[in-house]
Amino acid sequence: MSQTTLPLRKEIPVEETWKLESIFANVEEWEAALHEVETRLPELERYQGILGDSPQTLLDYTDNAEEITRLAMKVMVYSALGQSTDMGDPDAAARAGQGRALMAKLGAARAFEEPELMVISFEKLRQWMKEEPRLAIYNQYFDNLKRKAEHVRSADVEEVLAMAMEPMPPMQPFMPYSSLVNADLKFKPATSRDGTQMEVGQSSIDSLKSHPDREVRRTAFENYADAYLDFKNTIAGVQIMAFQRDVFNARSRRYATSLEASMNPSNIPIEVFHNLIEVFRRNLPTWHKYWRVRRKALKLEKLHVYDIKAPLTDTKVEVPFEQAVNWICEGMRPLGEEYVAVLKDGCTVNRWVDRARNKGKRQGAFSWGSYDTQPFIMMSYADDVFSLSTLAHELGHSMHSYYTRSSQPFVYGNYSLFVAEVASNFNQAMVRDYLFQTHTEPAFQMALIEEAMSNYHRYFFIMPTLARWELEMHERVEQGAPLNAKILTDRCAELFSEAYGEEVEYEQDCIGITWAQFSHMYMNYYVYQYATGISGAHALADRVLSGEAGAADKYLDFIKAGSSKYPLEALKMAGVDLTNPEPVEKAFGVLADIVDRLEGLVG
Repeated sequence: MSQTTLPLRKEIPVEETWKLESIFANVEEWEAALHEVETRLPELERYQGILGDSPQTLLDYTDNAEEITRLAMKVMVYSALGQSTDMGDPDAAARAGQGRALMAKLGAARAFEEPELMVISFEKLRQWMKEEPRLAIYNQYFDNLKRKAEHVRSADVEEVLAMAMEPMPPMQPFMPYSSLVNADLKFKPATSRDGTQMEVGQSSIDSLKSHPDREVRRTAFENYADAYLDFKNTIAGVQIMAFQRDVFNARSRRYATSLEASMNPSNIPIEVFHNLIEVFRRNLPTWHKYWRVRRKALKLEKLHVYDIKAPLTDTKVEVPFEQAVNWICEGMRPLGEEYVAVLKDGCTVNRWVDRARNKGKRQGAFSWGSYDTQPFIMMSYADDVFSLSTLAHELGHSMHSYYTRSSQPFVYGNYSLFVAEVASNFNQAMVRDYLFQTHTEPAFQMALIEEAMSNYHRYFFIMPTLARWELEMHERVEQGAPLNAKILTDRCAELFSEAYGEEVEYEQDCIGITWAQFSHMYMNYYVYQYATGISGAHALADRVLSGEAGAADKYLDFIKAGSSKYPLEALKMAGVDLTNPEPVEKAFGVLADIVDRLEGLVG
C-alpha cells in the first residue's frame, strides 16, 4: 500500500514562501522592535487629559501615536504570519502571543483618546481643522467618531475594556481553536480504490475533495468531518465563548444586538444583512437545479455532498503557479499596465505569496499585512483551476491593500471587511471572463464552470447558510437560551438540509459540523460579507468588461479610498448600491446563467 504525505515546513523551497524578511531581517530585529514599542508606550499616556489644550498638542499626540502604532503593527504581523505557516512551531506560537499582547497594551495606552476627543467637542475640533491645516486630514475620522459617540464610553471604562484585551483579546477564542484544528487534530488518511493512502491536512483537503476518485473524495470528506466531530464539545465551548464575547462587546457599547454592533461601525444598516438572507432563500431553487445537472453530468444515481467538487471530465487542466500569474495578469489588464505590473512583481519578485502545501500549515487562505509592509498571501497552491481562482481572489485583497496604503494617510490606510470581499471577488470575475473568452475548448470551459460553481458554492451557498446559523446562535446567547455542541450541530444540519433540498445525499452529523470547519465564525458576522461582496464584485466587473467609459478608473478610485469614505459610499462612487437587494438578485442571475451553460454542455 502506497502513501502520500505532506512535507515539513523546513523542506519547502524558499521561492514557494513569502518574504517575511521584508518586515524584519530576523527574529532579533523583531525583538528589538517589540522592546521599542513597549518602551515608548508611556509617551502616549502622558497626553491623557491634555489633548484639548491646543491644536498643536493634539497634532503632537497623533504623530507619536501613529509612529508607535505603525511599528507595533509590523511586530504583530511578522509574528502572526510566522506562526500561520507552521502551527506546530512552539517558538513561532510564542512570538505570535507576544505580538497580540503588545497590541492589547497599545490599545490600553490609547484608550483615553476617543473619549477625550469627544469632551473637546466636535465643533471645537472642526474649528481647529480650520486653524491648523495639518489636522484637516482627520475630517472623516472625526465625522465617524461623532457618529459612534453614543457607543464610546468614558475614559475609565474604555481603559478597562482596552486592558481586558490582553487576557481576552478580540481573537482570543480563535487562538485555541486555531491551535486545535491546525496543529492537534489528527485526520485519518484518505484511501483510493486501489488502496493508496493520501494524507488529509488543512493544506490538502480542498484538492482531495476535488479528486477524480470518488473513494478518495468520500474518505477525505468523512475523515475530515470525523476529526472535528471527535472534538465537537471542545470546539463548541470555544465557539460559544466567541458568541458570548460578541454579545458582551455589543452590550458594553450599548448596541441592541451583536449584529448591530458588527455593522454600525462601518455605517451599514442591518437591512443589508436581512436583504441578503431573504434573496438567498428565495433563490435556493437555482441551487437545487444545479445539483440535478451535476448528478446527471457525473452519471450518478445519487449525488452526495462529497461529489459537489468532483471533476466533471476526465481531462484535468493543469495550471502551474507561473501560468496562473500570467493568466491573472491578462484578466486584470483592463485596469491598466500599472496594476498588472505591481501584481506580477508581487507574485514573481517580491514573494507576496506563500503557496507551499506543508504539514502544520493553517487552514484556508488569506491576504494580510500592515500599512508599512507589503501584502502577504497564504494559500496552498495545487496546480489547478481552483488554486488559480483562490490566487486571483487573494490578489484582489492584496491589490486593494497596496492601492489603499499607497493612496491614503495612515489614519485611512485600512478598509472594512464589507468592501474587502468586493475587491477579491472582482478579480475572480475578471479573470474568469478572460479565460472563458480565450479558452474555448470544451474541457477547459467545463473546468472554468467547475471553478465558478465551486466559488459560488463557497460564497453564495455555504456562507449565507452559515450566516443564518450565526444569527440564530447569537440570538440564543442574547436571549439567555442554552447552547451546546448538539444544539450547534443539529441546527446547522437543519439549515444545510433546507439549502441542499432533496437533490443531495449527506450524513446529518457530517454537514452539521460544518460550523466548526470555518475560522470565519470567530469574526463577528464576517461570512455574510462574502455574498454581498460577490454581488458587488459582479456588478462592478460587468461595468468594466462592457467597456463603460470611466468604469475602470472608478474601480481604481474605489480600491484607493481605504476608510476615507464609508463602505457603502465608496461602492456607490464606483457604481453599485448594496443598500437594496438588486445586486444580489443579479448575482443569482449570473449563477443561473452558469448553471444553464453547464446544462447545455451536459446535454
